[in-house]
Amino acid sequence: MPIPRAAAVVTDGRRALVIKRYLRQMSAAACVMCEASAHTGPDCPGHHYAVLPGGHVEEGETAEAAALRELHEETTLTARIDHLLWTGHHNGRPASYYLMTEVTGTPVLSGDEAEAHNPDNHFELLWAATDQFDALGLYPPDIRPPLTELLGT
Repeated sequence: MPIPRAAAVVTDGRRALVIKRYLRQMSAAACVMCEASAHTGPDCPGHHYAVLPGGHVEEGETAEAAALRELHEETTLTARIDHLLWTGHHNGRPASYYLMTEVTGTPVLSGDEAEAHNPDNHFELLWAATDQFDALGLYPPDIRPPLTELLGT
């Protein structure tokens, strides 16, 4: 059974906090984004995309707790959950996206993402408006409509 994913939706007016990514693996067979895009070549071409802060739900952890933990680990922000915004799938894994409220702090890349940051595995926090979602390749694409509706554009 796939490990569920939980993500935090942090907004600032009509923008959402995303992690802009560039990922290149040694081979397409080792790359989840090659698999998700049905890339057929042997070499991973590298992928530019963005995700909302989030990650694996650990054993014994609720999705809500995972979203809060991942938000803090990846961005140093703390928050409270307002409500479940959307459920779907992320690379074949069930995914839950929670709208955050009472967000405190200034977003700073931290945790595993800051440690793993290198030319083939690049992470960048940024505030994105809805008209940037397509160009950024916000993933999974199914999060774009509910997020656009939430942001009111």
